[in-house]
Amino acid sequence: MADELAGLVVRSAKSLTFCDVYVLDEDERALECSGGPAVRLGEGDVGWVAAHGRPRDHADGRGAAIPLSSGHATIAVVDVRSAALVLADDVALVTELAGLFAPVLCSCRRLRGAQEREHAAERFAERAVEAQEAERTRLSRDIHDGIAQRLASLGFHLSAAQAALPEHHPEAAEQIRVARDLCDLTAAETRAAIGGLRPPVLDDLGLSAALATLAREADGPGGSLDIIVTVEGELEDELPDHVQTALYRIAQEAVGNCLQHARASCVDLLLEHEKDRVRLTITDDGIGFSMQDVFAPGRHLDSYGLRGMAERAELLGGRVTVSSRPGVGTTIEVAVPLPRYT
Repeated sequence: MADELAGLVVRSAKSLTFCDVYVLDEDERALECSGGPAVRLGEGDVGWVAAHGRPRDHADGRGAAIPLSSGHATIAVVDVRSAALVLADDVALVTELAGLFAPVLCSCRRLRGAQEREHAAERFAERAVEAQEAERTRLSRDIHDGIAQRLASLGFHLSAAQAALPEHHPEAAEQIRVARDLCDLTAAETRAAIGGLRPPVLDDLGLSAALATLAREADGPGGSLDIIVTVEGELEDELPDHVQTALYRIAQEAVGNCLQHARASCVDLLLEHEKDRVRLTITDDGIGFSMQDVFAPGRHLDSYGLRGMAERAELLGGRVTVSSRPGVGTTIEVAVPLPRYT
């Protein structure tokens, strides 16, 4: 916008052959110009005009610095120069043009500021999710290298003890067998915990494949769940890694709720792309719950994992909507905007 104003001034004012527009930066400490170096506030004619909000003629009479103001604040300075003495009419014309451009430039500055804040929020969300996942990866590695390895060693020694035990000690053999079964069960649970902390398929194949894997491996005390995963649209190239991770974690939490609380037999998991956002909908046929009871004042939502889901979505600028009725089932809908810089 500043360059457009400079070009218009040169074309409109007959005696003016050079024009630069210096725009005050966000910190209001310096003025920036695409055609030259920045000028500090109060430095030279341009800096003086920015500091005082009044026009100033150059000492040689061949130009002037004219403020471009919004309200009582100077947001830019138009610096015009000529090879000969500047005509008063041309200076008046530049002053009028500056007044016309001021609201437009002010709006552009506000829009740029809003975009920068939006991008900063997106980058913060990305870093926050990355930090969470880095911690999960570290825990997964520690468990694999520590507990999992010790369990494997324990299983080996129990097998060796069972093989070395004389046949006339049935009670001891039974205790070793029970210990071996317990060791195998703990090892299986440890492997599941490692996969839950950081599923490799999410890194290797993306969100769609990770959701499909989550559906295949979903089982709990009440048996396995029949989970139908539907993906609408080509999403993998649209979704940044941190958005895929957050959506996967929300789906993981929702499926966990179905296994632990909902007594559901079937879950529909729908992932769809809607112009500038992605939507994840999880619907189960479980027992449902009373919305009034769950969201009553003082109720602790973490028992259903709803707060964690909402916090993950809100970190990305999204929202979670929950609908449920006793005996009907529950629907959790997550809508997350896609970052504009992708």
